Amino acid sequence: MGVAAEDVKKLRDQTGAGIMDCKAALQETDGDFEKARDHLRRQGIEEAQRKTGQTAEGTIGSYLHFNGKIGVIVELNSQTDFVAKNEKFSELANELAMQIAAQSPDYVNRQEVPEEELQKEKEIIAEQMADELNGKPDHVKEQILEGKISKQYFQKKVLVDQPYIGDSELTVGELLEKHIADFDENIVIRRFTRYEVGEGIEVEKENFAEEVAREIG
Repeated sequence: MGVAAEDVKKLRDQTGAGIMDCKAALQETDGDFEKARDHLRRQGIEEAQRKTGQTAEGTIGSYLHFNGKIGVIVELNSQTDFVAKNEKFSELANELAMQIAAQSPDYVNRQEVPEEELQKEKEIIAEQMADELNGKPDHVKEQILEGKISKQYFQKKVLVDQPYIGDSELTVGELLEKHIADFDENIVIRRFTRYEVGEGIEVEKENFAEEVAREIG
């Protein structure tokens, strides 16, 4: 069966899965979104995601921006020292650092998001969409809210859900999957830290009129 592009996009927004995976899932389930979501969960998004193994090797990627005003370090882990020393692996780590510098995520993946924070975000979005959700069945409300959470929260706050700055057709998670397939072993973004000069410092702002008054008298 043919699948509309907007349906593929909707499923991708809801699940974070790749475009081709969403299209295949919709085709497999005759366009039923709920079944397509289950299909993705059962089958796995890509073969790369099924690769497992201890990731005790790796490298540190880094990036400085705006003449040193923003700095990022990120730990990217691999299974073997052979991959960790590969030039493309180091390039990936540095690309991830650039992504973090530009998009300022708070978490590596969805599992790191505190449940209370996610619940609060859901409540805010539900309140904003109260008129749109009014009268709809509970399962439909849940699907709509999940789509909004994915787009308005996860794609901004979660690194692997963000659109990759080097290719907006890919998420960072999909970029990672491509490299997992290329290297034929598991790769994990373990952690990152982003620094921005002056971040978190409260700067006292004087009243402009009072400042001028002092200057003239």
